[in-house]
Amino acid sequence: MNPRELVRAQPGPAFTVTLDDREIEALPGQTVAAALWAAGVTSWRATRDAGRPRGVFCGIGVCFDCLVTVNDRPNQRACLVPVRPGDAIRTQEGTGHHD
Repeated sequence: MNPRELVRAQPGPAFTVTLDDREIEALPGQTVAAALWAAGVTSWRATRDAGRPRGVFCGIGVCFDCLVTVNDRPNQRACLVPVRPGDAIRTQEGTGHHD
């Protein structure tokens, strides 16, 4: 069952954001991580040295596994950043800067 049905949530209309130029539908009130998860994306960062995939680990902003680049701002915690219409989200490699 869809969690929104359990609580009878009625979010506002969906809007579009992009992840690496791929359009993704998001809902008002979602974080970047929630929108990506809902779209079936579970990894959006690679570790600095080994290039291992990462996504949400703690989900509360304590760790740094969910780092992503949003609107050209690297190192944004996807679990804390609210998604906004038109956001350009990018998979983050390493530090997110041009090292």
